[in-house]
Amino acid sequence: MASTYLTKTLGTPTNSYKGTISFWYKKSQPVVSGGNQGLFGACNLGVTANTYGFLNQYNDSLYLYDNANSVILNTNRLFRDCNSFYHIVYAWDTTQATSSNRIKLYVNGVQETSFATANYPAQNSSLQISTSGRTFGIGAFSTSTGGFSGFFDGAMSHFNYVDGTAYDASAFGETDATTGEWKGKTSPSVTYGNNGFFILKDGNGITDQSGEGNNFTLGGGTLTDLKDNPDNVFATWNALIPDVATLSNGNTTSSNTSSSNWNRASCTLADTKGKYYAEFKMTTQEASQVGIIDVDQAYGTTAQPRNSSRAYMYKENGQKGNNSSDSNYGDTYTDGDIIGVAVDLDNNKIYFSKNGVFQNSGVPTSGSTGTGSAFNLTDGYFYTFINGNYDSSGNGRIDANFGNGYFGTTAITTNSGNGYSGAEGSSKFNYTVPTGYSALSTKGLNE
Repeated sequence: MASTYLTKTLGTPTNSYKGTISFWYKKSQPVVSGGNQGLFGACNLGVTANTYGFLNQYNDSLYLYDNANSVILNTNRLFRDCNSFYHIVYAWDTTQATSSNRIKLYVNGVQETSFATANYPAQNSSLQISTSGRTFGIGAFSTSTGGFSGFFDGAMSHFNYVDGTAYDASAFGETDATTGEWKGKTSPSVTYGNNGFFILKDGNGITDQSGEGNNFTLGGGTLTDLKDNPDNVFATWNALIPDVATLSNGNTTSSNTSSSNWNRASCTLADTKGKYYAEFKMTTQEASQVGIIDVDQAYGTTAQPRNSSRAYMYKENGQKGNNSSDSNYGDTYTDGDIIGVAVDLDNNKIYFSKNGVFQNSGVPTSGSTGTGSAFNLTDGYFYTFINGNYDSSGNGRIDANFGNGYFGTTAITTNSGNGYSGAEGSSKFNYTVPTGYSALSTKGLNE
């Protein structure tokens, strides 16, 4: 999440000339022109000197910098995808005679070779990220004033630091034989070295899983244990759609900051078959509506969603809305209420709940009978979740839980904090999920 970063001070390295960093990240927002978001960095904390280095996102490119060694690698390629995880491997071996072999950068298993700027370190030089006494930061970049700034907005997973060996990407990932996609190795066979660590692994947070005991501390912000990970990517609100509402908390919070105007947000994933469930907390309810929409109608308009012919919405006044028409349906809802949306694309039905109670005596498991369903959906389209919010004062807010187990930064506490999982088995919801319904995630799509 934004403004959250982790820190640890490095000890004596196994080898200050060689090392590898491997991690996965999913960005929440495009990085605006001139903007920076740090992925990691190292500095002499509190000391103003040429002793800092980092890897960050600069105008959506990857920018590697080491001030003391005049290192700059700035990719020509831009990385704008906000809907999936990137795998980064950064390996250094400054003992190499050929300068371009001293630093290698891999993205999703492929080495980057096209750079707008390429200044490599001198032979047998030590980089700041492998120097004793430097404070290593994750989720920010280091500054010339001995601190951290430019905080990363998004999710990170499986962060490895190897001290003393330069590995290529195959040590941490491989191509899936069935899908042809790049996937991570959850337990890489590497030698970590004195300063090595493996954190953000499978819910273990900042406790080192490498065996070296190099635990991190929270430098600032709030660390949340998301279900969203490289092996199971969950839906979020899509930051790349024009006229989207203001998004935060890993694109799960949708806020209307434009007074007297409709703001809307739709998801990054969609399907034409299957059964899916999500929850929406009306943190600050202002003329709100939630439901689903055909993805072809989700783009490029600030009008309320229920105006669309293939949008099916439940409104705060208790009405249901579609194609600019409303009719009575269920209870009204207000601040703090949680609206559940269960969409059955196998039988083309949709059901809405308020605080765990399905409205209109709806039975999401009734199949083709559609007992108490709100709408009969038009078949053959790809549907995704959507919300709309009209706010005269500009402070409406809806916190979505697509299965990550949080509303904003507040963890679900029901069922002794375990919540309730969808049919795909890896999600976490506040209320019991109807039998056969999954989270909208890559595993859920294949359930």
